[in-house]
Amino acid sequence: MRKLSLSELNRVDVEQYKKSEKKPIICVLDNVRSKHNVGSIFRTCDAFLVEELHLCGLTPLPPDKDITKTALGATGSVCWKHYKDTKQSILELKDKGYLIVCVEQTTESIDIYNFKNPKMRPIALVLGHEVCGIDDEIIEICDVSIEIPQFGTKHSLNVSVAFGIVISKIFSFF
Repeated sequence: MRKLSLSELNRVDVEQYKKSEKKPIICVLDNVRSKHNVGSIFRTCDAFLVEELHLCGLTPLPPDKDITKTALGATGSVCWKHYKDTKQSILELKDKGYLIVCVEQTTESIDIYNFKNPKMRPIALVLGHEVCGIDDEIIEICDVSIEIPQFGTKHSLNVSVAFGIVISKIFSFF
């Protein structure tokens, strides 16, 4: 066994990436404050061919050196939009037929590993602020809530880690 070289990974360039077919998944960040988390989420969106990233509220925007450093170029490949208000993003996505899925521990959350998408609807994943989570007003307009099972003393994960876990499951639908 050996590690693959960069040439063996057959990576596409940014131009090829932009032309490639994306998965019907949009990531919506509701007031995520850390530039490093935003950069990491950009990078993960690139890896999983996410259609678009919505940066809402106080979520920092590119160009920013901390976002760019963590994203490793994904700010140039991933399509993104800024919304002053998360609700505006979600209502637009609902109008387009997206299933709005918040990643949050709620009274009605479904374990991520039991979540299904039988009608193969496009999905918008909503992730929230590192301390406060997703705003209650936003949770109310989401279609479903999913959570990642956790068994330790902490009941939260870093938002970029949570996104990585969730997107690997959601990606499998498409």
